Amino acid sequence: MEKKLKRIQPLINRLQINELNSMQLASLKAAERHQNFVLLSPTGSGKTLAFLLPMLLNLREDRIGVQALILVPSRELALQIEQVWKAMGSGFKVNTCYGGHSVKIELNNFQDPPAVLVGTPGRVADHLQRKSFDPALVHTLIMDEFDKALELGFQKDMEIIIQRLTGVKNKILTSATQTQSVPAFTGLKSPYTLDYTPSVKTNKQLEFKAVRSEGTDKLEALFRLICLLGNSPTLVFCNHRAAVDRISELLLDQGLVHEAFHGGLKQDERERTLTKFRNGSSHLLITTDLASRGLDIPEIQQIIHYQLPQTETAFVHRNGRTARMHANGSSYLVLAEKEPILPYLKQKPEFISLPESLPLPAPPDWDTIYFSGGKKDKINKTDIVGLVLKKGKLQHDELGLIEVKDYVAYAAVKRDKAAQLVRKLKHEKVKKKKLKIEIAR
Repeated sequence: MEKKLKRIQPLINRLQINELNSMQLASLKAAERHQNFVLLSPTGSGKTLAFLLPMLLNLREDRIGVQALILVPSRELALQIEQVWKAMGSGFKVNTCYGGHSVKIELNNFQDPPAVLVGTPGRVADHLQRKSFDPALVHTLIMDEFDKALELGFQKDMEIIIQRLTGVKNKILTSATQTQSVPAFTGLKSPYTLDYTPSVKTNKQLEFKAVRSEGTDKLEALFRLICLLGNSPTLVFCNHRAAVDRISELLLDQGLVHEAFHGGLKQDERERTLTKFRNGSSHLLITTDLASRGLDIPEIQQIIHYQLPQTETAFVHRNGRTARMHANGSSYLVLAEKEPILPYLKQKPEFISLPESLPLPAPPDWDTIYFSGGKKDKINKTDIVGLVLKKGKLQHDELGLIEVKDYVAYAAVKRDKAAQLVRKLKHEKVKKKKLKIEIAR
């Protein structure tokens, strides 16, 4: 074990992590003793690194082809895992494939096959049909958030994939909550399980509160609650996309800065939304359960359940976005006048009253600038910094988080400087390329 830790220490250092946590160490030990195991650990606990490190130790530099396959339920999770892997600087190539991404680009990536492939089950099954890569060379299979993938209807694709992976010797299944059983098609019978999921009842740092609306229309109560909570990072969960869009329209009419996020949005819209939430350009995200786990978003101070989920598992995943580690957080329920509290809620919420009139929360200090060029155009963060500070004449403390993706880039700047910056950069070039530069909407 000590030799393995010594080998991976430089990679951990690149992630600016001083030491692995107990769950990550337990995962490494489990991989030594068990070819297959299940890892249960909440969102935000470092689960990604807990399965990437054992997987890394099985990769061989003398092999050409996909050696490890990571199946994930969403595009965002695929991109997040890819980002972590690249930040480690292991030397092993990684690629992602998912619905909404260019098939042509993915096929080109397979010309120089990656050692690690991260993808959604539907797109991976499609590539197996196309014979894009040799499944017999895959020796390690990770099924991250496997219960969520089943919930989204990926079982048939997952079954097809596992049947084709004839050379797999190591399997790791992960979930953010306890699961009743592991599906038979995974080939895991009574697997060794690492369970790091906390009980909802033992989470003393999470406060439960509730508000009741007058009548059945809860929009007014939600709006007043948002105004009461102010500008702290908040997620509003809905059960359906239509509810997300309806709330977003109301908030737009009121002039309240926010973002909407659900599976009906295009991939670039979803990425832009999460970027703006991460960099502080928006403190309020209206979303479906798509944002309940697996996304790279900051610590949330409070959760609002505009619509209660039907299952306790979904409720736990939503609440897992706040009160992590040693932080405190609050979970609010918005209930119609006669709406019952679902039986799985074992802890009675504290009901609070809402003032009739409240001021709108002030706009966030930051806004986001969009650049129509990215990594594929040889543009990096240093280029963006130079452009914004030298040509745009901004000070260092007026420039925030920068994210450079394959074909676009985003930079957070002080809100009162955004429009002026766009005007100054209107005719500027980056790497001799004329870019479209505008405030991200």
